[in-house]
Amino acid sequence: MEKTINSSRGEKSPEMADIFCKYGKGYIESHPMPLEHYKIMNAIVVCRTASLGGHVEVCDSCGETRNSYNSCRNRHCPKCQALTKARWLEARQAELLPVPYFHNVFTLPHELNLIILCNKRILLDILFKAVSATLKEFAQNPTRYKEGGKIGFTAILHTWDQKLRDHFHLHCVIPAGYLSNDGDRWIHSKKKFLFPVKALSRVFRGKFMEMLEEAFQQNNLIFPGKISAIGTNAGFRKLKKELFSKEWVVYSKQPFGGPKQVLAYLSRYTHRVAISNNRILDMGNNTITFSYRDRKNDNEKKSMPLKANEFIRRFLLHALPKKLMRIRHSGFLANRCKKKDLLKCRKILEQNNIPEKQSNKSVKELMLELTGQDISTCPFCKKGKLQKMLKIPEQTGPGFFERLNLTTMKDTL
Repeated sequence: MEKTINSSRGEKSPEMADIFCKYGKGYIESHPMPLEHYKIMNAIVVCRTASLGGHVEVCDSCGETRNSYNSCRNRHCPKCQALTKARWLEARQAELLPVPYFHNVFTLPHELNLIILCNKRILLDILFKAVSATLKEFAQNPTRYKEGGKIGFTAILHTWDQKLRDHFHLHCVIPAGYLSNDGDRWIHSKKKFLFPVKALSRVFRGKFMEMLEEAFQQNNLIFPGKISAIGTNAGFRKLKKELFSKEWVVYSKQPFGGPKQVLAYLSRYTHRVAISNNRILDMGNNTITFSYRDRKNDNEKKSMPLKANEFIRRFLLHALPKKLMRIRHSGFLANRCKKKDLLKCRKILEQNNIPEKQSNKSVKELMLELTGQDISTCPFCKKGKLQKMLKIPEQTGPGFFERLNLTTMKDTL
């Protein structure tokens, strides 16, 4: 039963690591899992524990000591994204242009969900390629607009909704305009939205389906279990007909007001994992309760209980294939031409005050900007500074999977 949350809890809430420790063995015994899922569970459990080692810190004022343990740095870990996000945003700040920014969302129909879950690497790459080809075509097409040009944008993959269900979509942040083909002019967007949403939707659908069919014809896709019928020629034709019969969702928000709003948006959407620890409210009686925003009811904050196995299953739905990039830059923001094209854009737009990338910022400086707290200040006396004293080696004793009596799996990690 879902409940509305009226106030925040006072006590410390459980974390994903606690859930895996308490219910992980039961889930593993009842659900076949790929090796990557074991690695994700293990990384989250041992993150910032003695298993990964660390160092001893001592206060130069009161002499108190504390152990500081290393992070797992796994991109699915709720604890490990804040610093990565801060460094990424710092780099992006140096690329902002003095123009408004648009926010488009390209969503895949849910009829594709099971196929994507079985073919994540191929179909998520197709999603990025279809969105990129669509936006570039609209920018270049002189029949729809007075003049074509080179667009630039950043696409961010999300695979979940607020209830942790599979929901595959791309968030795109796009400067309001594009660079002319000759590279000498900036073509400003004069409309409320950069491109018409209905037209974007149909072109996006066509390009995705073309690439999907090519992958099918080349036998690059698998169709196990429940979706085996789709793997036949008749089943695939039926799926195509169904997908072409409906309008695909392309959502366009109001333009951002300026660079500050862009960065505020990016900070919420870039390195987010399926659920953060602060959304997990309670665990007990084989049930996990977490908070979510009800999009259909003015974003009202509510809570939802799920059986532990179902909660873990939903979390692992969003595990990404190794090395799959979930944030990609295209057009004049693509890495291979960014330096040259951004310089042209800034010269045309007369952007004189260009923010510099300060890549040498320390962890302390970045965390101070993120949290407003100096992590080097002693938590005991609140006056002294913490200094590294001794290195703590990685733990060699029984690990997470050994404690679960899954030693054969532990040996493969």
